[in-house]
Amino acid sequence: MRVDYRRVYPAAIQAMSGLEDAVHASSLEPELLELVKLRASQLNGCGYCVDMHTKDATAIDVEAQRLHLAVVWREAPVYSPRERAALAWCEALTLLPQSGAPDDVYAQVSREFSPEEIVALTLAVVAINGWNRFAVGLRSPVGSYVRPEHAHR
Repeated sequence: MRVDYRRVYPAAIQAMSGLEDAVHASSLEPELLELVKLRASQLNGCGYCVDMHTKDATAIDVEAQRLHLAVVWREAPVYSPRERAALAWCEALTLLPQSGAPDDVYAQVSREFSPEEIVALTLAVVAINGWNRFAVGLRSPVGSYVRPEHAHR
């Protein structure tokens, strides 16, 4: 690890955790959020976060097939229209310089989510992209994530 950002600047973790708290206070489904976090982490090449969100999704009983196919979600029949809209929005915002957040993707999201949920989903994408930048930029050790309930075993 280049810098142990959790230890040397706890205010950063507190700020990022505030984003997470706001997202988790929304009506968005935990499974949908884990799929979005997994997909953004795949796009950003964040091995630490891919590992984390695979473990977190498994802990809430997301089917393994849905996790394995997230990288090719457009071709896989295992996602609902709501999940497809969320994954498309996630990709558009994660790849913002290339995508420009196109109107057709926003239209898809607006058909499946309320305005409040769109803001919460957007915040979820903002947060995971921020976490990915910490983990990739500062080299969080891939595979080292331990779910909090297992940390003291």
